Amino acid sequence: MSLTLGGGPLADDSPGTANYTITSPGRALYANTFPRRVRAELGGRTVLDSRNGVLLHETGLLPVLYVPEGDIDPSVLTASEHTTHCPYKGDAVYWHMTSGGRSVRNAVWAYPSPTPEAAWLRGLRSLYWGAADAWFDEGERVHGHLRDPFHRVDARPSTTLVRVAYGDEVIALSANPMVLSETGLPNRYYLPPGDVRREFLEPSRTKRYCPYKGPASYWNLRVGHDELADVAWCYSDPLKDGQDVRDHFCFLHDGLSITEQRQ
Repeated sequence: MSLTLGGGPLADDSPGTANYTITSPGRALYANTFPRRVRAELGGRTVLDSRNGVLLHETGLLPVLYVPEGDIDPSVLTASEHTTHCPYKGDAVYWHMTSGGRSVRNAVWAYPSPTPEAAWLRGLRSLYWGAADAWFDEGERVHGHLRDPFHRVDARPSTTLVRVAYGDEVIALSANPMVLSETGLPNRYYLPPGDVRREFLEPSRTKRYCPYKGPASYWNLRVGHDELADVAWCYSDPLKDGQDVRDHFCFLHDGLSITEQRQ
């Protein structure tokens, strides 16, 4: 999403509607300072604590946080023999991490001699997101990944008539949905709960987390003897960017007929 995915200027499918061209060796790199303190915990102990993080944007990938090498506790690191090579960044070396009885192999990496084009990576290290038990952006625990400062989520009231049907059965019909626009994704319509026939919906076990909107609960559809899994989702306890669609239902499934009529 943002700069590197979904049609962004550094993505593989970057748009041609620009009065400039970006020349890169197949994969563009762009780093910018992350503006807040970031901490990571493993085994009940803080292993990363940085106010000088750098967010690396790379074509086709989500942004990755790099921090000065001293901002990752050296006492929890053990050198690994594992190495990898990136033609754009150079040769990476790795460290295992052990803290509070928890050990993660090859949890941290760095480019001690980066390519000239990525020389600014020298002296920085990165910790795999999944290697930590918890991450914090200032005092707030975050899930999935850090929020990208170039990523936007906007929700607006709409007068579009949205109809959701399964065969001849109308599941939802709303003339006042919220349209949610999110960087790199198509617009999604979120329908008020009063416009949804809840008798056809059953809670799903599927749970997802959006770093911008919060935890999403999914719903299955049951009509007669037919059942479709995960036809809709909603945010009952959203983060700030999802407040405008709280408890609204968004439908998306190949088995549904979803039509939009502009008023």
